[in-house]
Amino acid sequence: MDAPSPADPARARAAGAHERLPGFIYGTLVVLTMIVVGAKAYPDEPGVVAALVVVTAAVLWLAHVYAHGVALSVSEEKRLSLADVRHLARREGSIVQASLPPVAPLLLAAAGVISTQVAIWTAIAVGLVVLGVLGVRFARIRGFGTLRTCAAVAANLAFGVLVVVLKLLLAH
Repeated sequence: MDAPSPADPARARAAGAHERLPGFIYGTLVVLTMIVVGAKAYPDEPGVVAALVVVTAAVLWLAHVYAHGVALSVSEEKRLSLADVRHLARREGSIVQASLPPVAPLLLAAAGVISTQVAIWTAIAVGLVVLGVLGVRFARIRGFGTLRTCAAVAANLAFGVLVVVLKLLLAH
């Protein structure tokens, strides 16, 4: 796998952040979906909802590492090195990391600090805020101006809201 030169650590960090962005977006959308599904299935058990979210993200992370590993091995016609697998695992780890901010309110509810309803709505709001921030990140990477940045944020938020609304409609 081609990686930025170790002589330029800032460039290497930026490249790593850029390639992890899709995983954060995907992971956040999955998390929002699982919060809605979990809240429907376990309306009074925020700890179970939090576990469902994290376990789902972890399983999808493993699936992504495996699928990308197979694709890389086939496309490059080689056996993957441990370094290749580590790189894939780190890159796709953003799927699991995306679950952490929205899970925090669910854990607070499980500890009795806030109500389950407040935790669920806060977790959804946190997920949507994360999608907005990721829209800004994408726009900065692409060098967008203000109008296009607003459009990127709106698109991310619209997609997140769409996922939540569709899950709510289909779950009834």
